[in-house]
This record gives sequence, C-alpha cells and structure tokens, in this order.
Amino acid sequence: MSDFDAIDALLASAAEPVPLPPAEQRRALREALGLSRAQVARALAVSPSTVGGWEAGRDPSGEVRGKYAYFLGQAEDKVQARRSAAEPAEPAVEAEAAPASPPSTATVDDPDDPDDTEGTAPQPCVLCGQPAHDQVEGYPQHLDAAECGAGAAAPGGPAETAEAPGAATRTVRSPGRGVKVVPVGRRAQSAAHSPDLIGTAVAETLAQYRGDVEAATAALIKRAIPDAMALLDHTRTGGRYDIVAHPWMPDILRKQSARGADHIWEARPKWTRPELPAGQHEVTALDINGAYLSALKTHLPIGQLEHSTGPLHDRRRAGVHLITPPAWDHDHVLPNPLGNRDEPGPLWVTEPTLRLLLRLSGPKYGLCDPPEIHESFTSGATEGLLEKFRIALKDARDRAITEDDEVTLEYVKAMYSKFVSTLGESNYNRELYRSDWMHLIRSQAFANLWMKTYKAYDEGLMVVRAMGTDELHVIGDWRAVFDEGRGVAQVKVKDTYNLGEDLAPAAP
Repeated sequence: MSDFDAIDALLASAAEPVPLPPAEQRRALREALGLSRAQVARALAVSPSTVGGWEAGRDPSGEVRGKYAYFLGQAEDKVQARRSAAEPAEPAVEAEAAPASPPSTATVDDPDDPDDTEGTAPQPCVLCGQPAHDQVEGYPQHLDAAECGAGAAAPGGPAETAEAPGAATRTVRSPGRGVKVVPVGRRAQSAAHSPDLIGTAVAETLAQYRGDVEAATAALIKRAIPDAMALLDHTRTGGRYDIVAHPWMPDILRKQSARGADHIWEARPKWTRPELPAGQHEVTALDINGAYLSALKTHLPIGQLEHSTGPLHDRRRAGVHLITPPAWDHDHVLPNPLGNRDEPGPLWVTEPTLRLLLRLSGPKYGLCDPPEIHESFTSGATEGLLEKFRIALKDARDRAITEDDEVTLEYVKAMYSKFVSTLGESNYNRELYRSDWMHLIRSQAFANLWMKTYKAYDEGLMVVRAMGTDELHVIGDWRAVFDEGRGVAQVKVKDTYNLGEDLAPAAP
C-alpha cells in the first residue's frame, strides 16, 4: 500500500461528526425539562460554563460531542412525550346534532400575522401541560408565570372559572390571594416554581445524618464550594451577560511562586488611632455583618481584561489599575483608604479602591487629591453580575436568622466566603478562574468598611480601630448611627472594653 493509499484509507475511515441541533434549541430543551447547567455538566463531566458555551453556539468535539448529542436527543424525546401525554383527548360525538352556526362574517386568518392567534388551537405548555397560546424557542409555554399551572385549584378552596365562547378556559384567582413572584432571567415567575437549592440541601443532609446537627453542618460546609457554583449557575439562567470563566490573565494577576502572591494591592485596613483625649473611654467593638456577602455587589469585569494606558477612568469598565496614590493627611482620625502601606510609589489597585479614592478626592469629601492613573487592565463591567446569587444567599441567611436555624446560617456563610476565596488560582474550584474577581470583591469589602468608618466619624463618634472587612471600634453612642441586629445592613457588638486612665483624684 502506498502512502497515498494509506491517507485515502484514513480519510475513508474518518467518521462524520455527530449532528447537533441548533444552539438556540439546546438551551430550550434543557430548560423545558427544568435542568440546570450544573446538572447537565455533572452528567457529562464538564463545567457549567462549558455547557453555557455550547448553548451559545460553540460545538463540543470528540467523545463528549457524542454524549451531548445523546443527551439532547433523549431530552427532545422526553419533551415530545410530555406534550403528547398532556394533549386533551377528543370529546365524544354528541348524540344530538349541535345547532347550526350562523353564517360567518370573519375574515380569513392570515398565517403570516404573528399577532393572529384566534385560528390557532392552544398547545399544552411544556412546563405545566395546560393550554398555552405562546411559544418559547418553538415550544408551547406560558409567558405569564401566573398562568402556568393555573388549571389546578388554588390551595384552600376551588378556583372560580369563567368561560368565553371560542376561548380556552382560564382560571380566575380568588380575590385576596396574592402570588409572590421572583426574578428569573429576564422574566419573573411564581416563587413556587423557583427551586430552593439551599433549603433542599439542608433538609436532605439533616435527613442523611438523622438530625445530627453537628455532622450535617460539617458535611454542608465541606460541599459549600460546588453547591455555591451550582447556585450561581442556577441564578445565571437567562442572564443578560455570559460569564467568561477562564479568561487570559496578565502576569500581575498571577502568583509569583507556588505560595507567593501576585502584584495586586487590596487595601486591607489595619488601623489604630494613634492618640485619644485624656481620660477613660468605653470602646465598643462592632461586627459588620455579611461583609463579603455585601461585597458581591461590586463592578465586576465581564470578559477578558484588556490593557490600556493613560490617566482617564471609564466608569463603564472595571479591573485593576496602576496608580500613584495621593498623600493622606488624616491618619490621626481616619484610616488611609489604601490600608497600611510602607513602600512609596506606584502600585496596582483594584476598581473598588480606585473608585473610593476618586470619590474621596471629589467636592463632596475633599479629603485628598485624585490618584494618578498610569495604566489599566479592564473589561466592560456591571454591578449586577452576581446580584441574583447574592440575593439568594441573603434571603436564605435572613430566613435562617428568623427561624434560629444555625445549620443553614453556617452553610450559607461557608458558601459565600469560600466562593470568594477560591475564585483565584485554587485547586478547590476549577469552574471559575477569576483572580481579578477575587481581588475586586475583597477590596469592595474593605472599601465598604472604610465608608462605615467615615460614617461613624462624620456622625460624631470617635473611631479607635478599623480592621479587615468587618471590625470597627468606636467611642460614643453608636446606636444613634448604626442599626443593631444580625441582618446584612446591621451591626452587632463583638466586645466592650475601657481605654485610658481614670482622672479621678486618688483618695488621701
């Protein structure tokens, strides 16, 4: 056999790639079955972001392509089977002939008119099986979440119905029965259709360990990272932006050694007031609740970071910036927004730190000069990238506090804290490699603490210490400034102690 014959034989043996449905149908099939990207990803041994890429138009290759094609084929069969099972049976022929209809005066239906639905029979909704006039990606579905599943009687009594000639029967809800809705992607849906991933995980784990609170809490904390990623994937369903999970990162965001750090300065505060007025003072150490949870609402870069030079700051973008910081002349009463830094000169800071410095240099505060920006690595940004994820965690935390549920409280805390800490070059979370996000979220927590420090100072309290993300020591009536409690927007007392000397004269 010649070399050319071997090549011809090789080409002849090459199999055609397994066909896949169009990208828009892939997501529709998954959502029609109520499956998350994380669930599909686990079954195919890939990451949720990879599944998201396939649904956006990228095609898999190799062995995983065949597996994905098989999943999509089976999913389509299951959706079709649901439709067939939900179709109403044809009514039996009446013994007596129905009265003749009057002559019709209606115009012929125009098949090209998208608003003409009178001549189209409603098809069973792929979610609830009830008749639906609308379609989503080619599948019958209720656009109004309140209508989806409306054929079932509401709990507490039968639903009233009203029929109109030629129209499908529609449920009329009893007056006074509100329907709680929650945001899901670009739409809203009833809360009953939104799965409680956190509550389900807690209930199943407690059942697995037969009510052993300590064992269940330990197990939940151990699985906090994959569960947080599954929750993120669920809250990103229908999101406006696709997350770039493994973008190229500049060298400044890479560790210089296995145990070393990168070049980004997070501005972590570690400040103590150098001097107090004479006398003895009662100091209250306040604990700022949910510091990292609140910091999830920050301007995060969506895509890959791009390099730029020059002094201008674009508020529509976010990333890291090389700046020469301004001088700070208020260390005797307020911490430096950059934290404790001994070395002078330029340094790389994050978006929250830069925005804080720009804010403090503005006319409202006038505390320093503007920083000088030399170069930046940024991408288009939004504050809402993790907002639904943050709200889901916050709501679960609030419920746990109300119900005195320490298992859920510890589980949720582990989810958001470990989520932030493993976003960088971590072996514990391979689904997201965003060192830039990790630095930005941490820095936002530090910036939030700085603003609370300034609020205390501005309202007349004497600030004694500011530490990390959540510790603020003050002298004075702090309850007139901050709301006490365990909520995210509240503070609680961590410690109370005395500082200074008693000026009372000694007894003779």
